[in-house]
Amino acid sequence: MRSSTATHQWRGVIEEYRPLLAIPEGTPTVTLGEGGTPLVRSAWLSYATGGEVWLKVEGDNPTGSFKDRGMTTAISVAVLEGARAVVCASTGNTSASMAAYAARAGLKPLVLVPEGKIAAGKMAQAIMHGAQVIMVRGNFDDCLRLSRALADHYPVALVNSVNPIRLEGQKTAAFEIVDRLGDAPDFHLLPVGNAGNISAYWLGYRQYADLGRATRRPVMRAYQAEGAAPLVTGQPFPRPETKATAIRIGNPASWRLAEQAAAESGGRFRSLTDDQILTAQRELARRDGVFVEPASAAGVAGLLQDLELGDSYAGATVAITVTGHGLKDTATALEGFGDLVDTVVDADVDAAAAAAGLG
Repeated sequence: MRSSTATHQWRGVIEEYRPLLAIPEGTPTVTLGEGGTPLVRSAWLSYATGGEVWLKVEGDNPTGSFKDRGMTTAISVAVLEGARAVVCASTGNTSASMAAYAARAGLKPLVLVPEGKIAAGKMAQAIMHGAQVIMVRGNFDDCLRLSRALADHYPVALVNSVNPIRLEGQKTAAFEIVDRLGDAPDFHLLPVGNAGNISAYWLGYRQYADLGRATRRPVMRAYQAEGAAPLVTGQPFPRPETKATAIRIGNPASWRLAEQAAAESGGRFRSLTDDQILTAQRELARRDGVFVEPASAAGVAGLLQDLELGDSYAGATVAITVTGHGLKDTATALEGFGDLVDTVVDADVDAAAAAAGLG
């Protein structure tokens, strides 16, 4: 006999946090059940730091990245305002998310991506959700410039993170961390590309502190790839380049907001080599069972670099956002492995045992 006791099922970030979101009254909910992602303790990194290190695993969102948090709010408000089409510039994850939520809402999704600069898994998502994909001979910043112009002069709504409604959805990840830990962490580490996410997290942490739901605000530390590190150098990168394609952005749209988050929190930006990022990606998968796309490992790589440089996290609570699932870009993940299969054996148990070193 089935129990009649009601249980709470996660409803997506709008319905879970609507009173805390600065969205118009009466906004409908276009959701795929985003948010409510795991906060996983890393035994490996906790031991390495002498603190408590937690991974906010955003690859468990419906389209495999944190972008879904902001897209549910952006698309929902676009529907309220009567939009029939939406546009975004993307290095991959935004396009996948936007196309999925646009499909859910019955809107036409238009995606501008840099030619040859998008992982196949992300492209497949956008196409399967019905997006019209236009490749631009240029980089992400060129795509964003064109997307802004389309929204200014044609009847389409822009849903990149320059749209402040996106940040309203993305800030809910900070709420979830505080709700899970009972307070804000001492430090929050994360990758930075277009810089909307660090801005959104800081917005969320500030709001929870102001409401008395947290006793502190974390120090925000963010990391970029050396080939695309404008927030580190203070200068735009006209031709950004890195294997961490999700953060291959040379002129972040939320530059000012990101600098504000770092300054107000006592945080900073640092850069990493591609080798550091890819090594952290592999180690995270092997040690903690968390498979992320390359850019998503930047926060972990940053923590390891900080330790090498003499920074201490001993006794601290640290949250690290890993932004997207590893299945987004398997080609880059497998580049350094050579032969993927160690051994081929006959269908014989002793042969299999010998190959596994069990004999």
